[in-house]
Amino acid sequence: MKKNNKEKIKEKLVKSINKNIRSSTRKLSVILRGIVGKKVDHAIRDLTFSNKRISKDVKKTITSAIANAENNFQYDIDKLFIKEAYCGKGIVMKRFRPRAKGRASPIKKPYSNLTIILSDKKNIEEHGTKS
Repeated sequence: MKKNNKEKIKEKLVKSINKNIRSSTRKLSVILRGIVGKKVDHAIRDLTFSNKRISKDVKKTITSAIANAENNFQYDIDKLFIKEAYCGKGIVMKRFRPRAKGRASPIKKPYSNLTIILSDKKNIEEHGTKS
């Protein structure tokens, strides 16, 4: 039996990973949801004017992915968009704060791993239409 002769065009994905960002995944994922699917220049503009402290690290990771796309794959920067952006859990530093009556309460300082994936062409998925 032969497989289908349809050749899938394999698109090259550009990836940039930033490990050990000093923020929890909950705070980071809010920012990432806002930039997925946007063109790269629009995402950088939004992160520049964001009030969140962590948006500076996200912006740095996106610029690293742009540099990877330009140098390794010779992509046109104007056509790049953010295909995926996700974060995962990293290490958790544990510290203790002294409390009354000789007790101590824990302080957890979480870290995250951030992954940005860029692509050069948008796949438009069509779903069923309402009539």
